[in-house]
Amino acid sequence: MSDNPAMADPKDIHIKRNTAGQVLNLYKKLGETPRERLERLRLEKPHYAHEVLSYAGRLDPMAEGVLLCLVGSANKRRDTYLDLSKEYVLDILFGFSTDTYDILGRVMETGDASALTKKDLQQALNEFRGAQSQEYPPYSSKTVEGKSLFEWARNNALSSILLPSRNVTIYHIDIDKLYKVKEPQLLSYIEDSIAKVGGDFRQEEILETWKKNLKQKGTREFSCASIKIACSSGTYARSIAHGLGKDLGIPALALHILRTQAGEFRVEKSLK
Repeated sequence: MSDNPAMADPKDIHIKRNTAGQVLNLYKKLGETPRERLERLRLEKPHYAHEVLSYAGRLDPMAEGVLLCLVGSANKRRDTYLDLSKEYVLDILFGFSTDTYDILGRVMETGDASALTKKDLQQALNEFRGAQSQEYPPYSSKTVEGKSLFEWARNNALSSILLPSRNVTIYHIDIDKLYKVKEPQLLSYIEDSIAKVGGDFRQEEILETWKKNLKQKGTREFSCASIKIACSSGTYARSIAHGLGKDLGIPALALHILRTQAGEFRVEKSLK
């Protein structure tokens, strides 16, 4: 594949050219924010330096994969691309919950997941299929009374508002595999992942809470599951992980999120 999107085969990286501008299928790395991914595009591909760029469909720092970039006049059709259905591979860690529903959060609860079976998990997943109302995560960019939810959360003021929700549809959700992760490897993965994040996401405070709960020389193993999800626009994969834990009575969070598809745009054809 060519390194120059202007010269590449559109079938390789899903660039569309017409009177509506360009749509680029970018790969957002773990730790990046969407804005940082657009800035990296400008640096790596200077012919986009002065273009109007935006993204359609946010990905959190602890998620990676397909991020659609709208170039120039394609921004006028932003709603069309925001509404595309999505597909994810979601890795869930059982035994911990955080205030962000992923590993970039302060540990809130711990629990024993050793008795979790595939049958238990499959039965719980069945409740997530179809149309449903999903609350926005407390740490998200959704605005309430002029402030984003993460601002309310950081100010310990969530109790003064009602968490908003939206209607979403889970078209498909199923187990790919169950597996165990050893304590030292889990802590190293969390430390390495958080180290990739720039800006102020409470990294030092969060790492401290993880180090209180996991030891580098620990001997425990933790249950994890990898599940595949096809869903409507606006669905939060980390909320599915958190909600699944609540239904099972076991704290749970999103260990890793990979967006594999947005509409027809697939991860294997993303521009790295």
